[in-house]
Amino acid sequence: MSPWIEKQRNIVDFTLSSLLRRKGKNTALALVYTFIIFILASVMFFTHALRKEASLVLKNAPDVVVQRMVAGRHDLIPADYADRLRKIRGVSGARVRLWGYYFDPVTGANYTLMVPEKFAGERGVIHIGAGIAKSRLASTGDMLVLRAYNGEPFMLKVTEVLSAESELVSFDLILMTEGDFRELFGIPKQYGTDVVLTVRNKKELTTVARKVTELLPDTRPLLRDEILRTYDSVFNWRGGVITVLLSGALFAFIIFAWDKASGLSAEEKKEIGILKAVGWETSDVLLMKFWEGAALSLSSFLAGTVLAYVHVFFASSPLFETALKGWSVLYPEFRLTPFIDGSQIATLFFLAVVPYTVATIVPSWRAATVDPDAVMR
Repeated sequence: MSPWIEKQRNIVDFTLSSLLRRKGKNTALALVYTFIIFILASVMFFTHALRKEASLVLKNAPDVVVQRMVAGRHDLIPADYADRLRKIRGVSGARVRLWGYYFDPVTGANYTLMVPEKFAGERGVIHIGAGIAKSRLASTGDMLVLRAYNGEPFMLKVTEVLSAESELVSFDLILMTEGDFRELFGIPKQYGTDVVLTVRNKKELTTVARKVTELLPDTRPLLRDEILRTYDSVFNWRGGVITVLLSGALFAFIIFAWDKASGLSAEEKKEIGILKAVGWETSDVLLMKFWEGAALSLSSFLAGTVLAYVHVFFASSPLFETALKGWSVLYPEFRLTPFIDGSQIATLFFLAVVPYTVATIVPSWRAATVDPDAVMR
């Protein structure tokens, strides 16, 4: 073994024994350090994973959604708008959609009702999501009673409960025929909820959107990328809210850690003086303090990051799930697919490990440059 490696090994051994001699103080600091890293990493993992899930869900979303606006609000759109939009150059398809929301006074939840493009069923039958089946205690073959727009009861037969694999998008979903949807909400046949467009060349989406507004000034085109950016903004905002709420604890920890790292106790100064007296160089003392700070901060960083990973991807973030996912009476239970952003981990590492490690070196250098006799006295 080379002399340099042997020297480093001896310094690390002494550093570990020095940490163990002050295990009470170092354990308390490590626990607080780990907790702060755990919270920050959890928020980071959760928001990034949700953004990834949203991008995957919206991957097959329509290229352009055209909504009709009346007095600044989304309104029903005439069905003949689809024929006019289909004539725009670059548009390969235009389809009128029917979807909406229904408030269920029985459970206090809002359901999403939709008419799919192809529905394997006849009038009077529906397919429901797992959340509705659970809240209404409904299963295949049962009757579900909804209240129509005119107050009359509307009887529908459940013929299928949507699979658990699709809970993220179907938990509160009801699929039905066009005739039942129009009868339930009283929507005339010549109207729909919105129109979705398929564009041949994805690079021309902005151009197509501009042509839509020129052809139909009372409409608003929504691009898939715009919807995805909205989700990103929402998740970033929610993650920021959690971080701001914890900012007081974070700054308190920074002050605490900096004070502990930059201020040497009389015992530590005496230890440095003894080491200098027995032949240690100033560089050796600084190296020892570097390893001491690195060991404490790096172990806390690794422990906090691993705990955050388990908390988010295995325990479904019980500490702040509601704040980040959003509030709802019916909310799907699902495990996020692990998505780790290397740049975020690197940023957290440099913000958490590097400052503390550097802060331990400066006071040690000051103590190491003082005459050992003066330090020990």
